Amino acid sequence: MTVYSLTGTVRPYAWGSRTALAELQGRPAPTEQPEAELWLGAHPGDPAQVNGPDGPVSLDALIADDPKGQLGGPVLESFGPRLPYLLKLLAAETPLSLQAHPDPAYAKLAFARQEADPSLPRNYTDAYHKPEMLVAITPFEALCGFRSPAAAADEIESLGVPALAPVVTALRGGDLRTAVQALLTWPSEDRTALIDAVVASDRSPLASQLAGHYPGDPGVLVALLLNHVRLAPGEAIWMPAGNMHAYLNGFGVELMAASDNVLRGGLTPKRVDVGELLNVLRFEVLNDPILPGEQIAPGVTTWEVPVPDFQLFKIELDGAGAPTEIPATGPRIIVGLTGDTFVGEAVDGTPIELTPGTAAYAPADAGRLKVAGQGRLFVAAVPA
Repeated sequence: MTVYSLTGTVRPYAWGSRTALAELQGRPAPTEQPEAELWLGAHPGDPAQVNGPDGPVSLDALIADDPKGQLGGPVLESFGPRLPYLLKLLAAETPLSLQAHPDPAYAKLAFARQEADPSLPRNYTDAYHKPEMLVAITPFEALCGFRSPAAAADEIESLGVPALAPVVTALRGGDLRTAVQALLTWPSEDRTALIDAVVASDRSPLASQLAGHYPGDPGVLVALLLNHVRLAPGEAIWMPAGNMHAYLNGFGVELMAASDNVLRGGLTPKRVDVGELLNVLRFEVLNDPILPGEQIAPGVTTWEVPVPDFQLFKIELDGAGAPTEIPATGPRIIVGLTGDTFVGEAVDGTPIELTPGTAAYAPADAGRLKVAGQGRLFVAAVPA
C-alpha cells in the first residue's frame, strides 16, 4: 500500500502572485518572480516528481512503467495509460485571458486535422478536452459563462457609446454569437478609442479594471457579456466545454481533465484565433455558475461534475476523531492546505506527512486509504 510524496512544478506566468504559494508553503515572500500555478499531476508539459524505490522519478514515467498497477483496470480501460486529470493550486494576482476549451469530439478531430496539415495554426497540443472546476481558497473573482443577453445589452447601452449600438441590437435579439464576433473582430485601428470611450463613461468598474491591465483589448468588452462571479472560500465554479471564462484574482484549487488545449479570446498578449474560438464556444446562457458542494460524510465534501475524468473531495480533520477514509480508489493525488496530516506509508514504511502546500500520490494498487491528523486536504480522483 505504498504512497508517494509528490513534488509539483511551479509555473511562473506573469499574472501569478508573488506571495500566495510561497506563504502557503512557508517559503520567503515575496518571490523574485510571479508564481501562478503549482502543477500536481502527470501531464507531459510539467509532470510532478515522486520519490520512488530507486529515487526521484516523474509521475508520468512511474505510470508508464506499470499502467495497470498505478491506474487500475477501469481507469486504464477508459483513458489508456495516462492519468486523466491535472490538479493545480492557482494564484492569480492579475486577470488571466478570456478562454474556452473544446469538447472531446471536437478536440480529437481538430488535433488530427492539425497534425495532418502542418500549415494550419497550432491551436491544439493534444486530442483531449479540458473541462475544469475551481474551489476558492481565498475570496476569488472570475468571469464564467454568458449571462442573459438582455442584461448585457442593458449594461452596454448604459455606457452611452454610440458605436456599440450594433452589439446592443444583437443582444436584444438574443444573438450572442454576433455580439461576440463583432467585439472580437472590431477594427484594430478603432479599438483603443472605443475602449477609452467605455472607460471614460465611468459606468463599468469591470471594464475600467480590465482596461488598466489590457488597454485596447476587445476582451475588455466581451467580459461584459459574462457572469461576474465572486466566490467566498469553499465555493466552486464549473467550466464545461465551450464555456467562455477568465479568472480575475484570488487563490484556488483547480481540477481539470489532463489537457492543455486553450482557445483565447482576449485579455492576453498571447495569440488569439477568433475563428477557432467561435467554433468552440457554446453560445448559451449559464444562469448559475456556482457549483454546489455536497457533504457526503462528516468533514468530507465533494462537487459533482458531469464528466468521467475527475472528482474532487475536500476533507476537514479536527485531530480528535478517528482517521477518515478517502472515498475513492484508483489513482489519487492529495494536497494539504492547512494543519499537519498523514496519509499512508512511503516505500520505506514511514508515514507520509502533509503540511500546507505539500502533496502525495496514491496509486490504484495502494487500495483504500485513510487520512489522520488535523487540517484541510483536497483529494483528486477518478469517479468509480
